[in-house]
Amino acid sequence: ETIIQDLPDKLEMKVYCNLTPEQTTLYQAVVQEAMERIEAAEQEQAAGGSGMQRRGVVLSMLLRLKQVCNHPAQFLGDGSALPGRSGKLNRLGEMLEEALSVGDRALVFTQFAEMGHMLQGYLQSLFGVEALYLHGGTPQKQRDRMVARFQQDRSGPPIFVLSLKAAGTGLNLTAANH
Repeated sequence: ETIIQDLPDKLEMKVYCNLTPEQTTLYQAVVQEAMERIEAAEQEQAAGGSGMQRRGVVLSMLLRLKQVCNHPAQFLGDGSALPGRSGKLNRLGEMLEEALSVGDRALVFTQFAEMGHMLQGYLQSLFGVEALYLHGGTPQKQRDRMVARFQQDRSGPPIFVLSLKAAGTGLNLTAANH
């Protein structure tokens, strides 16, 4: 499949978001726990273990740190309130507010399905508009309907949340400009 040649140049901005105090505390706790587990794994390896445990600890830590950076509620999995607790979520709200205020439409990608569910509800409530959410469990018919609604209906949902696994390739979503 070819990419349309008359698309405008892509503008990319790297935006750095500070962790909130809650995120910083959780981040430090995850790192501390992982370091203790790595130390234990190294002692086990020195005693003749395989050494694979250390790699597993590091990969697990990286996954958990991504969740902390997204939002404490995702990391904790406790269904707690979202507002004001995540630097990334705060910045996303600002970016979408700017886009929606001039009638623009946006795609929001996430690596984590559970974060997508949280984002959909939060953004709908924050902006008082419908936000679509496409993830791996979305049936093909519903997926096609969502894409068509987003693409064709200017008065339709201006925000489309997508999981990277389900929507990383093969979707034509030219109605979005953010």
